[in-house]
Amino acid sequence: MAENNEYFLTLPAFEEASQKVKEVTVPTELIYSDYFSSQSGNKVYLKPENMQRTGAYKVRGAYYRISKLSDEERARGVVTASAGNHAQGVALAAQQFGCKATIVMPTTTPLIKVNRTKALGAEVVLYGDVYDEACQEALRMAKEEGSTFVHPFDDPGVATGQGSIAMEILQELPLVDYVLVPIGGGGLATGVSTLVKLLRPDVKVIGVEPDGAACLKASLKEGKPVTLPNINTIADGTAVKTPGSNVFPYLQKNLDEIITVPDSDLIMAFLDMVENHKIIVENSGLLTVAALKQLNCKDKKIVAILSGGNMDVITMSSVVQQGLILRDRVFTVSILLPDRPGELERVAGIIARENANVIKLEHNQFVTTNRSEAVELRITMEAFGTEHKKAILEKLEETAYRPKVVRTTL
Repeated sequence: MAENNEYFLTLPAFEEASQKVKEVTVPTELIYSDYFSSQSGNKVYLKPENMQRTGAYKVRGAYYRISKLSDEERARGVVTASAGNHAQGVALAAQQFGCKATIVMPTTTPLIKVNRTKALGAEVVLYGDVYDEACQEALRMAKEEGSTFVHPFDDPGVATGQGSIAMEILQELPLVDYVLVPIGGGGLATGVSTLVKLLRPDVKVIGVEPDGAACLKASLKEGKPVTLPNINTIADGTAVKTPGSNVFPYLQKNLDEIITVPDSDLIMAFLDMVENHKIIVENSGLLTVAALKQLNCKDKKIVAILSGGNMDVITMSSVVQQGLILRDRVFTVSILLPDRPGELERVAGIIARENANVIKLEHNQFVTTNRSEAVELRITMEAFGTEHKKAILEKLEETAYRPKVVRTTL
């Protein structure tokens, strides 16, 4: 390394990194959100890192880290392990420096992510079923080949590059009161919180984790990095079992609070973002937006960092569907009705008069042994929300159909 690790995460290093990353980043000016401001009672600004060339903030840390390598180190190349955003960040950074990059990705990595990484000039090695296995292989290769391993989050140089986000926030909104930052392994939160506290110690920096992968919250409670026995969250970019040991002391010192968010709130936040801002943000990037309702403050200037927007269309479709169901904008009812002419038309008339829209209809004559007594009609329909859904159910109840809300499958 051209610089000792002690140089990183200092004000001179942050100033240097903030200038250096401009060579490769796209400006992500703050977006004022009328919608989230009105919902939270604060002045909410979004930092759209999902608009970066690789779709995430990761290129900042990778580029600055590689920029600090000596010519000899770059000639030996860099190695990393990642299943997504960090892979593309390292690949792009290495491409800019004319440096060979080898990315070890789990065999389960979606093909689109593999191809995007290859398109940026990196050599991709598929190894292991999970990130941990890929990481061990990457470390082995780096040692064997004499390459530099660029850790996704537990590297002070990488964290310093990520801190350039905080520099931009403070320059654009000097009177910010709160900065919300997503947490996986802790690299982004380390860079952001450390620089904010160096320049504006009065600003509160809040880390946000998914409920199903809250490794930093558990670690802070124990006073040391701990490993969760298992993780379960749709926020795959922050699905980390153990926070970085090198960055942990900075997180202990500089984070004011940790908020955890359930997956259901991420689904809601995705719908809100798409409908009100026409922006695609991946689940991990939505952690900060989903955490807004847990803040106990009013009339404060808040910046929510949207860390990335790399989301495949299958996942996107599933999140939208689940969001509509959670919002009572799509629901399914089961109705038992006599098997005689006109009953189906009568039910359809009620639904039409209540301005609901039928998506799917299933007619089951064999729900009972005596079909003349009753057949089942399952109707999946669109509504405007919870109150509209209640009104539809009440009308069906009035006509003695005894509607029963059942699990919706689209």
